[in-house]
Amino acid sequence: MKNQQFKLKNSLLLLLTATIWGVAFVAQSVGMDYVGPFTFNAVRSIIGALVLLPVIWFLDRQKPERTLTPTEKKAERKTLVTGGVCCGIFLCLASNFQQIGIQYTTVGKAGFITACYIVIVPILGLFMKKKCSPFIWAAVVMALIGLYLLCITDGFSIGKGDFLVMICAVLFSLHILVIDYFSPKADGVKISCIQFLVCGIFSGIPALLLEHPQISSILAAWMPILYAGVLSCGVAYTLQIVGQKGMNPTVASLILSLESCISVIAGWLILGQSLSGREILGCFIMFGAIILAQLPQKSSDK
Repeated sequence: MKNQQFKLKNSLLLLLTATIWGVAFVAQSVGMDYVGPFTFNAVRSIIGALVLLPVIWFLDRQKPERTLTPTEKKAERKTLVTGGVCCGIFLCLASNFQQIGIQYTTVGKAGFITACYIVIVPILGLFMKKKCSPFIWAAVVMALIGLYLLCITDGFSIGKGDFLVMICAVLFSLHILVIDYFSPKADGVKISCIQFLVCGIFSGIPALLLEHPQISSILAAWMPILYAGVLSCGVAYTLQIVGQKGMNPTVASLILSLESCISVIAGWLILGQSLSGREILGCFIMFGAIILAQLPQKSSDK
């Protein structure tokens, strides 16, 4: 019973993560009107890291003191830093490929291609001995069908932007698997803070060299950058690391893929964009896929 409650809690955390990311598509689109992709990702990542510093301080004060030997402390610190740096590198590469690719393709196609990590994750997971039940594979196929109906409304072709976003999908898949490996071994909030710092620094280098950002431009985009930094980075990516702890990475990727579905709903609610019958059907199929993926987890967990 406790295991079921644990997985339900983590599933809800991942659903909240997907919701924040789905709405963040609006912020990313608006922010690109003022600054370049590297600048946008650098500033929002640094904000995400800064937001988590007081959270880490508060949580550390609440934890009971542990008695560790110097060797144990060194090993724990090494795992934390290694995990944060690895997550940060993959996050930096994935988010910048996505941000650049969006400039050369439609948001719908970018959303569909990015969410293809729901197929890439279980395939890569096979090499890491992460087995999936037939129900989960069926859910992956359902989710792909739902994503296609939801995002691809004007035919499908591969262009420059599509290729860049496909690379992004592979990198996000690796990011999910890296989190799956490190999240049980170290503090999730601290890993998240380190990954944002790494992502911000690595994104800032090409931003300074190629985009020459101006303070006035950054201030003009303060609202989308603040949303992306505080909520999309500081809150959502931290929830992802905490929520993925002990979860099957394929199930986690299925829940996170609802980001595309929620982005369409957010466009309808916030921007007044209408939903076609095809898009509504796609949303229902995706939600059905998520429910299907949860069913086997209740009866067995390997």
